Amino acid sequence: MTDQIIDPDRILATISPSAPRRIMGIVVLCTLGVSVLYLALAKPPAELHWRLFLLIFGAATMYLADTLRRRTEHGLELTSEELREVGGRVVARVENVIRVERGTFAVKPSNGFLLRLSESEGGNRWAPGLYWRMGRRVGVGGITAAHEAKAVAEILSALVAARAFGAAEEDAAPE
Repeated sequence: MTDQIIDPDRILATISPSAPRRIMGIVVLCTLGVSVLYLALAKPPAELHWRLFLLIFGAATMYLADTLRRRTEHGLELTSEELREVGGRVVARVENVIRVERGTFAVKPSNGFLLRLSESEGGNRWAPGLYWRMGRRVGVGGITAAHEAKAVAEILSALVAARAFGAAEEDAAPE
């Protein structure tokens, strides 16, 4: 069997946010934020702490809508070495992926998959609707197209299996 040199920067697959889902998420969050702010200002509750709660909740919802808008302008790219944002920020390195979970009962985003990592890669990170990373788990999906996420999960599974197969061959090779 011949060894093939794989360009580490070659993009194997991409995940792009679905435009209708992205717009719908932003519109729903903006509507909720404006409604709560209107309720706090136009028909304020008698107690000050409830009014403050509504103002903070409304502002936080508007901030979340803006974060969703900014963070989902671009998608994710999969190379032979990493899953990264289009801008270059690394989400997970392929060498750290232990398992790709896509099952019905996996705790994963909708239309997505969950990666189990061998070690944590920096701090927790979140791009609403695109991915989240907490400790040694990465959830990809939400407002993404299901067929793109499935393709990336399949390729990642194949890369993990190939790495495991290569390691098994190295262990079995006579010295």
